[in-house]
Amino acid sequence: MRTRVADSNQYSVLEADDQDLFESVAKANLDYNTHYTEFLSETAMRIKNGAEASVKEVLYEEGYPVLDERRLKDGASLEVQLGDEFDLREYQQRWVDQFAERRAGVFVGPSGSGKTVAAIGAMEAIGGETLIIVPSRELAQQWVTELTEKTNLDQSQIGQYHGGQKEVRPVTIATYDIAAMKRHRELFNERDWGLVIADECHHAVASTWKRFREIQSTARLGLSATPVRESGDAKEIYTLIGPPIGSDWRELFEAGWVSQPEVEMRLVGWESESARDQYKQADGTQKLIEAARNPAKQSAISDLLERHSGEKALIFADWIEQGKDLSNALNLPFIYGETSHERRESIYQQFRDGDIEALIVSRVGDEGIDLPDAEVAILASTMGSSRSQTGQRAGRTMRPFGDAAVYLLLTKGTGEEEWGRESTQYLAEKGVSVQKTGNSDSVP
Repeated sequence: MRTRVADSNQYSVLEADDQDLFESVAKANLDYNTHYTEFLSETAMRIKNGAEASVKEVLYEEGYPVLDERRLKDGASLEVQLGDEFDLREYQQRWVDQFAERRAGVFVGPSGSGKTVAAIGAMEAIGGETLIIVPSRELAQQWVTELTEKTNLDQSQIGQYHGGQKEVRPVTIATYDIAAMKRHRELFNERDWGLVIADECHHAVASTWKRFREIQSTARLGLSATPVRESGDAKEIYTLIGPPIGSDWRELFEAGWVSQPEVEMRLVGWESESARDQYKQADGTQKLIEAARNPAKQSAISDLLERHSGEKALIFADWIEQGKDLSNALNLPFIYGETSHERRESIYQQFRDGDIEALIVSRVGDEGIDLPDAEVAILASTMGSSRSQTGQRAGRTMRPFGDAAVYLLLTKGTGEEEWGRESTQYLAEKGVSVQKTGNSDSVP
């Protein structure tokens, strides 16, 4: 089903593709005078003024997300210009042109393809005040840096709205958590946005963050390297925001815009019989933890860091205890949920500057960290199979220079082997070569 503005009158219309759908979904779940005021045909109804967000919410909960085709009134104008030294690449300009025509869509491309710069190009094309929604405070600050360095905007025109500060300005950058709260959404809705940008937009359909969709604007743009979700609702991202716009990964690899990573699934045997016995005696989630904490992974990581000496490496550890174990064994910093914002920023900057060549991160490192020159990613563990997560982590190495390497360390003979196969599926579909190797130096 879809919403649109009536051709000759300024009210919203809800339309279904056929009468059965209209009867069983729209009529059955929407209330007269709460959601609609009259039936216009056997497949359409007039939506009550101001009830559009509620209608979309009700139908989303029923499993029928609405395609919003309304052309809203023009938002408040804002002149945004990219600096002369930041010309869009040919494919980025193509993305922007397609978006300017549709005014709804998702830029889909691997990390390093310049989705943020293309989004700034979209801001320039729309020419309206912009609300940018991001997963984390770190990513909010990165947007501030990008905007101040690459556009004509100054600091007074850019505001951040999250747990650390709350400023609503012509360009406002808010977190999904904040945008999901009714009292903040109402404040955002008081402004006539020309554009809403949802960065890492696969979060847009997560149950705790989906309510930001009620915020209205003239145009809606999503950004994502991996618009897939393990719940199978990737299509809802395009329904809620707009159709996909992007270049084929192979095209970017062949043109040299993005380096194609070499991905290796490396099987690691148990360090000892006692470690393997501890795994066998565990149940449920504890089995995943024991497989992840296999001490043999420490020496495997150490070997890989030695092989890639002089290159920057990210080591991903989903289990906090494993991250702490690795931090102590390898004498490397570990960033996880309890690491303070100030401490994170300090370590990130040392990594960017080259003072730290390797860094251990938990799931907080999957998104929202600006690591433009990480050449190696080592996935030491995971909480479960996730194509999107693996794509995000591999994407940390996909930049327009040099070689890139991604390693998945999997304890042989455990559920991690199956996870490795499933989680690399997305990369394989994008043309990335995945190899599988074994390690015979430890207990098989």
